Amino acid sequence: MAKVNVAVLFGGNSFEHEVSLNSAYNVIKNLDRDEFQVFPIGITKNGEWFFYSGDIEKIKTKEWEKEDNDSVLINFNSKGSGILRCRKDSSLEQVEIDCIFPVLHGQNGEDGRIQSVLELLNIPYVGCDSLSSALCMNKVLTHLVLDSNGIKGTKWESLKKVDVKDLDATVKNIGNKLSFPIFTKPASCGSSVGIKKCVDLESLKEGILFAFKYEDEVICEANINGKEVECAVLGDEENIKTSVVGQIKSYGEFYDYDSKYKEDSKLIIPAEIEEEVSLKIRETAKKAFKTMRCYGLSRIDFFVTENNEIYLNEINTLPGFTNISMYTKLFEKSGILYKDLLKEIIGLALKRKKF
Repeated sequence: MAKVNVAVLFGGNSFEHEVSLNSAYNVIKNLDRDEFQVFPIGITKNGEWFFYSGDIEKIKTKEWEKEDNDSVLINFNSKGSGILRCRKDSSLEQVEIDCIFPVLHGQNGEDGRIQSVLELLNIPYVGCDSLSSALCMNKVLTHLVLDSNGIKGTKWESLKKVDVKDLDATVKNIGNKLSFPIFTKPASCGSSVGIKKCVDLESLKEGILFAFKYEDEVICEANINGKEVECAVLGDEENIKTSVVGQIKSYGEFYDYDSKYKEDSKLIIPAEIEEEVSLKIRETAKKAFKTMRCYGLSRIDFFVTENNEIYLNEINTLPGFTNISMYTKLFEKSGILYKDLLKEIIGLALKRKKF
């Protein structure tokens, strides 16, 4: 049986570049070589694309960029995959790719941009399509769609830099609408990049200005006192699987970037919640997955209060695949091992209709 040619994209022009390197290393390492021919494609922070055929250990440390790598060119007029290898002698070779696994987090990887390019190339790829990716990546749009479909989230307000004429008045208005503490976030960054916990008007102003360093749109969300739990989702329009629910006990004051990737936060699987609440979270995750037109995979995060009220926090369409990432651990606890999970995810990509 012929192997499936899978290109794994990693790196990218994003604040989450380093997370992508770690995720991609684990994906490449765990892809079954009896079934898949793997083509690692690295993208630098400057947006340059290269085929990488060296030691995958160098992906984690960013040393892969120092190798004498062939460039990647894209030909939209090609009858094949449209992925070309440009060798050092300037000769071109078309590389036939059956599926692309974009292990890219954050902007330019999880926000619909790379998905749009792959749709134009008509190449099957892992994960949500361009529309769903863009909707889920933008926290403001996510709130608007979920609110209108009866899926409860925290109270929120948003603002764009271009619309702010008097920041002090804007901050006071938000403070009056939302009770402190308030979390300020760039609207479209993942991995908790750019987030601040604000306890008064002065820190709220600082949090908004900090978030504006990453993006020109900011969302402010009221705090929810409760457990942080997550549910992994896998499937298509017809068959959706949900994992057991896991719980985060953050090392820091809240589950920020350092708590996710640098410190010793605890993952508790299954979560310390009642079975009835767990089932309701899984059903809500399934409903949100369908409502946002997700496909393939997503990790959906919630808060659970002492009164067992459930609030959806966010939807991650390309969750982390590092050795400590919740998505793979949740499905492993649900009976699907890492290698089998990758195989199923790629199978869903190949099953998808041509764009």
